[in-house]
Amino acid sequence: MKFVLIFGPQAVGKMTVGQELEQITGLKLFHNHMSIELVAPFFSYGSAPGKRLVKLIRQSLFEEVAASDLDGLIFTYLWSFDSRHDWAYIEDVCRIFESKGGEVYFVELEAALDVRLERNKSPHRLEHKPTKRNIEFSERDLLKRMADSRLNSYPGEIQRDHYIRIDNAELSPDVVAARIKQAFAL
Repeated sequence: MKFVLIFGPQAVGKMTVGQELEQITGLKLFHNHMSIELVAPFFSYGSAPGKRLVKLIRQSLFEEVAASDLDGLIFTYLWSFDSRHDWAYIEDVCRIFESKGGEVYFVELEAALDVRLERNKSPHRLEHKPTKRNIEFSERDLLKRMADSRLNSYPGEIQRDHYIRIDNAELSPDVVAARIKQAFAL
């Protein structure tokens, strides 16, 4: 069982890279907005019920996949590095897979703000993430989150054997996915 965690700031390309990686590895993609979009028609993700439901969906899916005969899972996540809660959450998720003998792979994506602001409006992103379709709100949220949180790690901060960091501002998603596949022999 392989668990590939793709993380980075908003609109950096986590989902799109994950989709490409799914195509070339056969690992299943569970991008973070799949659970958010499922809950959004009923409860805002920012509300207590919304957060609780998203967490339950993710937790249940992780546990079922880790116990299954699937080859693995790709998951995308917006990790706030200055949040102890996010660090603990990532450790808990990794533990689910590691406790079943799975291997965990960390993929950090980064890109300049101007690139991310442009990607935030891409038709592909908006097709898969209905809650991002209000571009004005989405852009404001992206800028606020960037001001309030550190969304990329410091050099040496991630102490994992299987870790790669890629600046994908000038790279196509298929090239990034190929690098990930090669780096981890997926």
